Amino acid sequence: MDVSTRAVITAAVAALVAVAAFLGQFPATAHLGELPVVGMALVLTLVLAIGWPVLLELPSVLGSAVVIALGGAGAVIAVTATRGQPFLRELPVVVALAVLLAFVNELARQDGRLRLVESVTGTVTGVLVATAAAGWVAAGRAPGGTSLVVCGAVALFLGSAASAVRLGGWTGAVVTSLGAVLAGGAAGAVMPSMELLPGALIGLATGILVAALHVLFDRLPALDRRLASFAVIVLPVSVSGILVYVVGRVLVG
Repeated sequence: MDVSTRAVITAAVAALVAVAAFLGQFPATAHLGELPVVGMALVLTLVLAIGWPVLLELPSVLGSAVVIALGGAGAVIAVTATRGQPFLRELPVVVALAVLLAFVNELARQDGRLRLVESVTGTVTGVLVATAAAGWVAAGRAPGGTSLVVCGAVALFLGSAASAVRLGGWTGAVVTSLGAVLAGGAAGAVMPSMELLPGALIGLATGILVAALHVLFDRLPALDRRLASFAVIVLPVSVSGILVYVVGRVLVG
């Protein structure tokens, strides 16, 4: 799976997040509430958990995948069950428990615990990026929640689509960021409870994120494996969840 294909699929996943946010607004699906967004967040964490240990070539693939899946799904469930702000107040507890599970996973290894530090750090990093997907649920509950989620998802969609064009270097990063800014600003201008400037700033944040992740991961040898490619595909969408929530809280309220 080449770089352009992964970028296009990432854009499609971002579009699904926007659709999930909209489902709660239609009369026919209003009874679903935030469940579509919660479901998307859970899918992101599980796909990331399956592919992350393969992407980093961790020594205990199954154990690391289980720890990341439990941490990510636990974060989404914890945020969903939280009533009243701050919506992320239980997230540190979930992350702390997942870190403990990462050490338990190392104790359970029967392979001599080779590459111990690499295994622990890789697993904990996977937990952090998986739990970030819970930010989409929190963003949906913030003031102007649906508009905030849609704005972030649309910016991520166009930023990811722009990164599919193989421009390389700073030119590619600028085009990716500019595309996300334009998309975020346009979405912010038309969505209720949003404005052009907050939308553009959300777009800038997501665009820089997509460009940075492109530089960090898209040349790893492990991407020849399908599961590793899946992790890279959903990674920008997962991490953008917490990013959109934080930026939205600062700029929208």
